[in-house]
Parts: sequence; C-alpha cells; structure tokens
Amino acid sequence: MYEGPVQSLIEELGRLPGIGPKSAQRLAFHVLKLPLEDVKRLARTIVDARERMSWCTRCFNLAEAELCKICLDDRRDPTVVCVVEEPRDIVAVERTREFAGRYHVLQGAISPLSGVGPEQLRVRELLARVESEAIAEVILCTNPNIEGDTTAMYLARLLNPLGIHVTRIASGLPVGGDLEYADEITLGRALVGRRDVAS
Repeated sequence: MYEGPVQSLIEELGRLPGIGPKSAQRLAFHVLKLPLEDVKRLARTIVDARERMSWCTRCFNLAEAELCKICLDDRRDPTVVCVVEEPRDIVAVERTREFAGRYHVLQGAISPLSGVGPEQLRVRELLARVESEAIAEVILCTNPNIEGDTTAMYLARLLNPLGIHVTRIASGLPVGGDLEYADEITLGRALVGRRDVAS
C-alpha cells in the first residue's frame, strides 16, 4: 500500500480495461514523474474528450455533433452498412480503403458469460435503420471469435427475412483476434471476399 493519493491513482488506473495491478502501478509512477504541466494537460484532455464526445444518433460511432463525420459524408453509399462491434473497428476498416458505405456500431458483442445479450447492444436501432433507410446490404464485420460469430449469426437470423443482402467478412483474419490489431491488407482482403450469411 502506498500513501493515499498514490494508492488512489493506482486503483483508478487499474479500473481501465487491460490494465492489471502492475501496469497500473507503472503508469501511476510514470505520471508522478511527469512535470506538473504535462499532468494537467493530460487531465484536461481526458475531461475535454469525455465532455465533447457522444454517440452519433444514426450509427453510434463517436461524434462531436448529432451525426458523426462518416454519416455526414454524402460521398458514401447509404445503401451498404458495415456492422462493427466498437468505434475503433471503424478505424481498422477505414484503413483498408476498401469500404465506401456507412457503419453501424453495436457497442459490443453478445457474450452470455459477461452478461451481454442482444438487448444491451444497438440491435433494435440497426433493424430500424434497415426499415427506414432503404439499406440493400448489411456486412457483418464482427470480430472472428466466439462472441463475434455468435453476434453475426444472431443478426443474420434477424436480417435475412427482411429481404436484404446479408454478408459476413471473409476469412483471413486470425480466429480469436480483434479487428483493431489486423493489418490493412488482411482486413482489406476479408472485406473484398465477404460471403453471404445463411440463417
């Protein structure tokens, strides 16, 4: 145990995803070594990002306004929607330069062990978009792991009866991996080689 403020800092950093006790301790001591102005700038940046950013009301990507930049871009094909788990997955897909449609962010994946079901995701909003926006194709671009595959199969069962083209990104991504860690070429090939999803 460290002195009060140091221990509190370690505990708060340890609450971040992917940060274990040792990493939290290492980060805390790094922050304590920084010049005070750098620490204040970091704190201001965190607060500013949290205050200014919200969810796009159409696709649930991060946005500074009601709609994100991608939804506001008239050059993108509004009839094709790529469904991803998290906003960071959009960045991964965009790096491929293979997709020119719009997105829908589920904000997670079905994971019964973690207590996440379809009702915790943006599934209702996706179905509403399909009905109201004349969407012709939905690309299921969830992570190639158990949760991502389960989510894709669930969505395919809901979307196929609606008469739209439902595809899933092709293989090429490592099973158990996350989209944000995929290289541009592998993810680009997976997008180009996507396939139909049967319910």
